[in-house]
This record gives sequence, C-alpha cells and structure tokens, in this order.
Amino acid sequence: MIRKEIAQDLPRREYFKGGHTLCPGCPGGILWRLVTKVMGENSISTLGATCISLPPAIFPSVLDIPSIYVSMATPAPLISGVSAALRILKRKGKLAKDEKINVFAMAGDGGTADIGFAGLSGAAERNDDGTYFCFDNEAYMNTGIQRSSLTPEKTWTTSTLEGKSQPKKNLPLIMAAHGIPYVATASVGFPDDFIVKAKKARDMEGGFRYIHVHSPCPTGWRFPEKKAIEMARLAVDCGMWLLYEVTQGDLTLTYRPARRKPVEEYLSKQGRFSHLSKTEIEEIQAKVDRECRKYDF
Repeated sequence: MIRKEIAQDLPRREYFKGGHTLCPGCPGGILWRLVTKVMGENSISTLGATCISLPPAIFPSVLDIPSIYVSMATPAPLISGVSAALRILKRKGKLAKDEKINVFAMAGDGGTADIGFAGLSGAAERNDDGTYFCFDNEAYMNTGIQRSSLTPEKTWTTSTLEGKSQPKKNLPLIMAAHGIPYVATASVGFPDDFIVKAKKARDMEGGFRYIHVHSPCPTGWRFPEKKAIEMARLAVDCGMWLLYEVTQGDLTLTYRPARRKPVEEYLSKQGRFSHLSKTEIEEIQAKVDRECRKYDF
C-alpha cells in the first residue's frame, strides 16, 4: 500500500493500461504505473530495447503518453536530442518558455550498464535535461537470462552456469561521480520511497537525473510469480540492495530496517542461487556486512 499523503497528488488516470505483454508476476507493470503517474501526461519517454519496453512498443501500445522506442544503446542520447529539440522550440516561440515537459528514459540493466553506458555517461557528463530510470532485474532477461555487469557475483544465468565470477557493478555511485544533480536507488518493494524520489527528480530545474530501480524477475530468478514484492523487500532488508539518494553530491540513506536479515533468507528463496554452498553464502554475507558498515546500515 502507498501512504495516502504520498499518493494524494498523483492522478487517478492510468497512463499505462492493462493487457500488456509483461510476464506473469513481473513488477515492471508496477514501475510503469508509478513512473507515468509521477511524470504525468505532459511527458515524452524514450524506451531502450528491453523487456519492460516491449508493452509500449508493440502495437497497440499500452502507454498513453508520447514515446520513442530505440535500440539498447540509445535511450540516454535520445534524452539529449529531445531536450535539445524542446529548447529550440521554446526559443522559436513554438512552445511557451515556461511549459514543463518531462523527458525521461526507461531501460534495462544490460542496456544501461553495458551496451548503452557510453551514451548514458555522455548525457550525464553534459548534464542534459531529463530523468533516466534503470529497470534492474540483474540480467538480460528479454534475450534468455544472460549475465550483465549488474548481475550479482555467484549468480546462475544461462551464460554463467557455475555462477558469475565478477561482482555487481556499482552503477549508481558511478553515475554520482559524474557530478549530476540527483542520483537515487529505489525498489519496487518500497513504492513510497520510489514516488518521493521520482517527484524530486521531476521537479528539479534542468540537469540529468538518474534513478536505479531494483526489480526482481520471477522467470530469471526462479521464484514463484506471486513472490516478486517479497523478494524486492528482502533484498533491501538483508542489505544486498541499499536505498539512498545523492543530492548535489551528498549521500543519504532513505531506509534502514530495525534489524538486518541474513542474506541466506534472501538467497535461499531463488533458484538462481540454489547451487551455492554454505561457505559461499557465508562469503556473500561477509561482503554484504562490509558494504553495509560503510553506511552504518
């Protein structure tokens, strides 16, 4: 449930309609509903090729705002192009100078951290005007569950059958290092936190904003369809995904559980970690503990 005071100014109108093609149990529909309600009808979205972008891209589209579907590599450069076009239209008097049009991108973890990273970094370095949402389900799910650089260490995928050897790339902090006005992590399991952060990004005057949303995938992670939100909350409560925001360079945790849960409670509920030994789970716990201590989590 979303607290009333958080949701009270969100429109009742649905900009992301039912009948979409997302997998059963996929939390992408929740994310789309929240993003479009926060950004509103006066928006333009750029969609990188990924599973979350297929429902708007396939005719008839379920997305009720203007959108442009592009390759994995180009949703961030398209933010640059659209925001530049809007500036030109305002300069020529074809748009009112004070008209607020929210430009935002939706892309997956592979398209963001791997294939599209050069364009993403360029848009951030130029501080182009728009908000970028990374839908992070921790693998290339749309093409067969292959590992991405945002896949956690020791995770089974179809391209890491014995578990991925490398750790998950810390992309939110990499984006913060660009010096952009706002970076935030979020989770589909904590909608209030997400809405507050999305509103902050929306209401900022100019500059590149980046929000990284952790989104469990029942198909790729191998857990029952009805457990997606439980998995999302467990990831945060055990410390494997931290919720924070970086505003003008200052990092602040936005959620801290009363008592952190053991990572085994999270890992044991997913088939992608069923190959792990007790020793490997203990290694993951030790790494999570070290990372959490940095933030007093």
